[in-house]
Amino acid sequence: MDEYRRPQDSSGHLYVGANYHPHDSNPKNWERDIGLMVSAGIKVVRLGHLAWDSYEPEDGKFNFEWFDHVMDLMHHAGIGVILDVAIRPAPLWLHRKHPTIDITDSNGSRLYPNTRYMVDVGDPSFREYALRFTDKLTFRYANHPALMAFGIDNEPGDGPYSYSESVRLRFAAWLQKKYGTLKDLNRAWASQRWSRRISDFDEIGLPRSGALSGAPERIIDFRRFVSDEINDLLFAVMAQVEQNAPGVLLTTNAWYYKEDGRYFDYAEIAYTGKMGRPGMGFYPGNSLADNDGLYEALLGLARIQFESPTPFWCTEFTTMTAVPGSVRKSAYASLIYGNQLVCGWTWQSMHSGEEQYLQGMLDWDGEPNRKYDEYRQIATEFAEIERFGFPYTPQARIALAFSFDSQLVSASFPEKHDQQLQTCFSTVLERNLDQRVVDLSRSTLSDYEILIIPGAALIDEVSAGRIRRFVADGGTAIMTSYSAVVDPSGQVFDTPRPGLLADVFGVRLGSFQETEVLNELATGGTQGHDLDIIFGHLSIRTEAPRFDEVRPQGAAVVASISGLDRDYPVATVNEFGKGRAVYLGIPARRALFDAILDAEILKKDIPQGPEVPPGVLARRIDETHVLYVNLDGVNKSVTTDAPSWSILHNRGYADGFVLAPFDVDFIELNETSDLAPEKQ
Repeated sequence: MDEYRRPQDSSGHLYVGANYHPHDSNPKNWERDIGLMVSAGIKVVRLGHLAWDSYEPEDGKFNFEWFDHVMDLMHHAGIGVILDVAIRPAPLWLHRKHPTIDITDSNGSRLYPNTRYMVDVGDPSFREYALRFTDKLTFRYANHPALMAFGIDNEPGDGPYSYSESVRLRFAAWLQKKYGTLKDLNRAWASQRWSRRISDFDEIGLPRSGALSGAPERIIDFRRFVSDEINDLLFAVMAQVEQNAPGVLLTTNAWYYKEDGRYFDYAEIAYTGKMGRPGMGFYPGNSLADNDGLYEALLGLARIQFESPTPFWCTEFTTMTAVPGSVRKSAYASLIYGNQLVCGWTWQSMHSGEEQYLQGMLDWDGEPNRKYDEYRQIATEFAEIERFGFPYTPQARIALAFSFDSQLVSASFPEKHDQQLQTCFSTVLERNLDQRVVDLSRSTLSDYEILIIPGAALIDEVSAGRIRRFVADGGTAIMTSYSAVVDPSGQVFDTPRPGLLADVFGVRLGSFQETEVLNELATGGTQGHDLDIIFGHLSIRTEAPRFDEVRPQGAAVVASISGLDRDYPVATVNEFGKGRAVYLGIPARRALFDAILDAEILKKDIPQGPEVPPGVLARRIDETHVLYVNLDGVNKSVTTDAPSWSILHNRGYADGFVLAPFDVDFIELNETSDLAPEKQ
């Protein structure tokens, strides 16, 4: 074993960092904290978020001297800085000077900014001051040797909507620019319904609280308007940073919002490539044994990454009360989706404010705790493995479609778009295959062989055209229920569904059928939302509150719901051009979707991921290095086709090894060597 030849170094870095708040801590402790960071192997700190008035305590009076000292300390310690451009929350002096930036609720009451993000980001006065602050901050630190990247805002899109008169006027102007004429606006808004025709752009109002009880066409446009204002501000900030610091990396702390009021179309930024390091907060929860939170966080990463080929940065990473070992498990799992940075939120437990009981790597008295030790372990291990193919670049042949518009529309259905996306993502994840989340209106789809369309409710002509071309050119598209229901205005297609794609999938969809009602006629023992499905030789029981009445129009039926008043086709396959279009008449359900996906992967001959027991994530990082993460609390036996060396555990394996509960391993395959390292 002593003769085992270690691999040559290759370029690459993995970073472990911390979110640090010098503006919220005693300057006497800065050097102590930095010393502890160095001891833990912390190489990156994220600074400045939520701290605008620490740099500009009064209008136009900037104070950077205190922060110059912090930046210098970090540089001398060899720690890189991600410096957030903290354009939100706005200082109170700005709220006082320009009250139009305040949030106005749907009842017309102007709200005091008691908490963060209480600002109307589309207000011209706010934008003016935000860009002035951006200019001053980035100009001062553009060439500082500690600077690693500028962070663009924190959790962009978060915060309540404003329903002020200023917002109403901007919305009306946005609509006039989009539609041009009142005739086109009235057509898109179906304003003949309930006698709501618009005869003047001044008559336009705001949907009540963005509530779904309003007309969906108007709600979609209002949400698009809000999203556009968020993106316009972020693009303006990025342009200002680029002017002062050309070539400096940009990142952010985005969030894969699920709440209706906290989501905007991040794909608009992702597909420009301007964000050199896409970033987000990675919060899988505090459990070690429950993997649902980890799966959700991994999908969140993929939703912010989209098709960007660059490494990803988790600019926040959980500390909290995470069970020992759970941060390490999550950190390694994130590497398989191209993550390069694990930046703990937060360094020290907070002493005051809304997060005063949020627990970090240091306790309230400044003493390191077990999370500090766990981050130190991660840093030590990352330093050992970083040169062997990291950061990993996924080579996906499977794409999952996600869209801002469909997420909005799907709120009217029993199951939202992102819930179906999660089911499909988890299915591919557990097969240890690379995958990408794509925006159909922006992606060429040219890199993929299988395209999964999970409940993409709104389909426009561009997206439909790309799906059509993808299948015609030989790809396989798998579409689930609640897809292609409405057109870009939010109105249900008056043509056969799935809208614009009925011929591609070879089906016509009739009305939705309510499972619970039809189960009153069941002959097979199903009840409630239960469904019995026959797929080839498989008998599958699953559930769904409703299903599509699928009428084949050239497609072959491959699975049917049985045991109701009659059999109902539930899965069809249509040969279209050189490819295949698969339609599932229920939302994504693992029991059926797993079987369908496995069959299509087999037909496409897509190479399988590393062979591992269930509950193990694995990725071949490069030709000779494989990463394994045990998600479960039991030993897992892993076999390999060649002798190998564990870089993490510094030992050799002959033809396999045992992966301890919740443990990780990173091995080098020694395929060309005649040496067989001793078995563990």
